[in-house]
Amino acid sequence: MAQSRKDIVAWVGSHILPHEAAVRAWLRRWTSRDQDIDDVIQEAYCRLAAMDDVTHVTNGRAYMFQTTRNIVLEQVRRSKIVRIDNVTDIGSLSVLDEAPPMDQVVAGARELQRVEQLIEKLPLKCRQIFVLRRIHGVSQREIAQMLGVTQAVVEKQAARGLRLIMKGLEGDENLETSVGEVGEHSRERTRDR
Repeated sequence: MAQSRKDIVAWVGSHILPHEAAVRAWLRRWTSRDQDIDDVIQEAYCRLAAMDDVTHVTNGRAYMFQTTRNIVLEQVRRSKIVRIDNVTDIGSLSVLDEAPPMDQVVAGARELQRVEQLIEKLPLKCRQIFVLRRIHGVSQREIAQMLGVTQAVVEKQAARGLRLIMKGLEGDENLETSVGEVGEHSRERTRDR
């Protein structure tokens, strides 16, 4: 059951507001512009105000720091130019033990980038089917109808894409060659028909 706005406002006043000064002090290490700090704080309060229930929050200070940290990380990701001191300051904030260490976040981002590159190297039809099926969750039937192929082709191409990506993640240096050869064999079979 959702809490009343009055209860949420009272909770924010007693559990979040007392920690605003500490959050602002951390934000000053990230930026010296008061407007940026005000924007982050305002966004954090907007997110808190949008909540229907705050009973799950056991530590208001940690929740406010985590919310603010998430906002800052979103802003950094969206910005085209990132100052190197911003990245180190963000990494220094460890309010909650639940947040993964920054090196894990960076390693995860690199791994995701690697998977994206491997997906881009898949043959066109295989890539289309893999992305629709595995990333967007479109059913085999819908993909078959969209692309004018059988469901068996969709199943095989999705599995083939996954196999090639897994092979690439295992460090197979010949992935490009493997993908290229598979693509060539497919084109040869198509020509022979």
